[in-house]
Amino acid sequence: MNQDGSYFSMTIPPSTAKATTPGVHGPDVPSVQPTPLKRVVSGAALKELLAGGGGTQAKTPSCEDTEFRAYAHSEIARDVATIKNSVVMHLTATFLRTPASMDSGHAYLASAFSVRDRLLQRWNLTNEYHDKIGAKRVYYMSLEFLIGRTFDNALLALQLRDEYAKVLGDVGFRLEDIIDEERDAALGNGGLGRLAACYVDSMACMNYPGWGYGLRYRYGMFQQQILNGYQVEAPDCWLDSPNPWEFPRPDVTYPVKFYGHLVRDPEVPYRYKWESDVEYDAMAFDVPVPGYGTENVGNIRLWSCKTNGLFDLNKFNAGDYSGATGGQVAAQILTNVLYPNDNTNEGKELRLRQEYLFCSATLQDIIARFKRTGRPMTELDQMAAIQLNDTHPTLGIPELMRILIDEEGLTWDEAWSTTIKTFAFTNHTVLPEAMEKWPVPMLDKILPRHVGIIYDINLFFLQSVEKAFPGDRELLRNISIIEESSPQQVRMAYLACVGSHRVNGVAAIHSDIIKQSIFRDFVRIQGEDKFINKTNGVAPRRWMNECNPDMSELITEAVGDRSWVTDLTKLSTLEARATDPDFRQRWWAAKQKNKQRLADYILATTGIQVSADAMFDVQVKRIHEYKRQLMNILAVIYRYHCLKQMTPAQRTKELPRVVIFAGKAAAGYWVAKQVIKLINSVAEVINSDEEIGDILKVVFIPDYSVTAAENIIPASDISQHISTAGTEASGTSNMKFVLNGGIILGTVDGANIEIGEEVGEEQIFFFGCLAHEVADFRHYLRFHQPKPDAALQAAFDMIQANTFGDAHLFQPLIDAVLRGGDVYLLSVDFPSYIEAHKAVEAAYRQHDEWITKSILSVARMAKFSSDRSIQEYAEEVWNIEPAPVSGQSV
Repeated sequence: MNQDGSYFSMTIPPSTAKATTPGVHGPDVPSVQPTPLKRVVSGAALKELLAGGGGTQAKTPSCEDTEFRAYAHSEIARDVATIKNSVVMHLTATFLRTPASMDSGHAYLASAFSVRDRLLQRWNLTNEYHDKIGAKRVYYMSLEFLIGRTFDNALLALQLRDEYAKVLGDVGFRLEDIIDEERDAALGNGGLGRLAACYVDSMACMNYPGWGYGLRYRYGMFQQQILNGYQVEAPDCWLDSPNPWEFPRPDVTYPVKFYGHLVRDPEVPYRYKWESDVEYDAMAFDVPVPGYGTENVGNIRLWSCKTNGLFDLNKFNAGDYSGATGGQVAAQILTNVLYPNDNTNEGKELRLRQEYLFCSATLQDIIARFKRTGRPMTELDQMAAIQLNDTHPTLGIPELMRILIDEEGLTWDEAWSTTIKTFAFTNHTVLPEAMEKWPVPMLDKILPRHVGIIYDINLFFLQSVEKAFPGDRELLRNISIIEESSPQQVRMAYLACVGSHRVNGVAAIHSDIIKQSIFRDFVRIQGEDKFINKTNGVAPRRWMNECNPDMSELITEAVGDRSWVTDLTKLSTLEARATDPDFRQRWWAAKQKNKQRLADYILATTGIQVSADAMFDVQVKRIHEYKRQLMNILAVIYRYHCLKQMTPAQRTKELPRVVIFAGKAAAGYWVAKQVIKLINSVAEVINSDEEIGDILKVVFIPDYSVTAAENIIPASDISQHISTAGTEASGTSNMKFVLNGGIILGTVDGANIEIGEEVGEEQIFFFGCLAHEVADFRHYLRFHQPKPDAALQAAFDMIQANTFGDAHLFQPLIDAVLRGGDVYLLSVDFPSYIEAHKAVEAAYRQHDEWITKSILSVARMAKFSSDRSIQEYAEEVWNIEPAPVSGQSV
């Protein structure tokens, strides 16, 4: 320390010391961050940047190399020797392994990167060809893509499974073990995300030019752990290891703004400049999606958020370490977690910013691609069709308006006409609590320009309605995008409806319900033709060919080839084999093999031993009150009650049953999490009861995922789809179970109805009230408390007797039924539910008839292929044509 109390060196001038000492600045030394220099790949570019030039990052080739072009436009050889060379190259050069230091994880990564090489080459060819012919593309915007594992699916699509099995065998591994090394991609949660993944798969298989757009979540939604019977959420660190199936695109990055203020254009009053100090970058990661039986490869482009500022070295050197990285952390948080808990205001704001990042980056990318065509912006709809998968991407509508008006110079009418013709909207729910709304003050703070655009959209829409229906103030109030609550709310489903040229439901009954309920007034105003049905479907590549190989081989035998994998209408040939004794025996053997595989999986994941000879009764889906897992476990408790009243001799005559649950509850959904606790508490008691033994087992499989579903679904004998009538939009797991030879026990709801129409009433077990009866039952139960059915009361009595632990834990679940109005009608449907279970048991005991039901169900399920769904969208909504790459010159 100097005599004046300073720490400056006596040998360094004070001005120099101030410039080199952390946190200390002279009057001529700027304290702000220096202008960031982009990372460059050449010394020449860096020299130009330092000299104050523009710093051209890259130069295009001065000529085209014919050998390079030939390689890029040729299929990589498919022989075992070429594949082996590729795998070994990645082992040694990419992962620095030798035969002595290699393990199964390295073998998986090397094989996966080898497969990825093939996919990326096809990806380049596909997109180059679609650019060349000027193909119109569909862009499927979804906040979720539950794609599961990719390795095995890609091998089957490329039809190289046997070759890779041989190569891996040569280096000492079984292909099945290597497949198990892959972790599920944590990019979704439930049916919404799985539907999106199936649709992108179908677009690729059917040669439609189409991409999915979503977010790259660092930790997924969460990894579900079960501790003391409770769901506990942990981060799903699926990206801790290299992910071979994504291709980082640092060259595809877009700025995304938040907060700030607006500056009106003095010459064009409806045009504004959005000025903001908070700006992040959205960087693309491409996930190639192989098409089965085609050279076309689809794509899912995922956005990851990062700061566009430098690491603040001045703050770091001053000791402000958190401040030095604060911008980076704030950016990364946006794409850390799917569906962050929004029980707090901070959580709501995070969700809103997350959705806008997704929409803004996607729209900027679509427009950048469109601009390369040289067409005017008013022709965007002729080259791009954007499908909104539920309301999460709805901010894309005002974002496109902002870009077209403020950046591209279109008039309001031109921009609005272009926007409507470009967007279409899929509604997935009729539940009021699931209809997304955003508080106007929050929107105004985070997205000030978009609030103004939404208000203008609403004003012009209401003006047109007032002109057509003068004086009908109630109608205007009902259809307003702005809900007049405190505070005002933006009704996103209404915004999506007004801003799209087509609105569809996802099952026939669901489409009818939304036209009669939430969109009734819009149908009256905009006409019934705008509101259509597109029943969901599932991808047979994953949900039959991959997850159920033994049954798939039997189908191939019946059809004569594997063409059924892309044409499920050929399943009808199974009907002729339904009476063939040998075929029936092998069909049942395939089912039993799948059941034993699931039994092994259950033992490995839960420690519970079950018999594959029992009837497997399955309900696997997101845990929610309307899906009524509570009713299922109450029926299990009643069954346990009945068994305990029997003598040992009587119990031996009962049909052994394994009841299997799986699914996640949202982190902030207390009731659903209590249902999980009840299921596990019941399972603990029943599974340890020696008197019951294998007659009844209850299993909750933790951390439900695509891979878990691939083990569970082919093994089901009966699957339960028991939502309150009129609450399930469609469902897709019901389709998967039946396509794998399972039988449905379900309510007359969602796609259950259409499945019953296709497979025949003899192949499905319906129960419960109908959708049009629900309102009357709810009204009655709101004002009356009828005595529960004896079976339901018996279940309640066992819980309240502390049979399954402290009854006080579960009393709120009972009260919701007895004293809370029983919104989801458990007490109404429980008697018929128990009778339906008895009918299922009686049918299952008729072994030959059950096999017939199984075969005929599969034979009649062609309608529920996602290929059929995508073809209908392409022809009736998107107006796009297939563009196969095979045999084309690029």
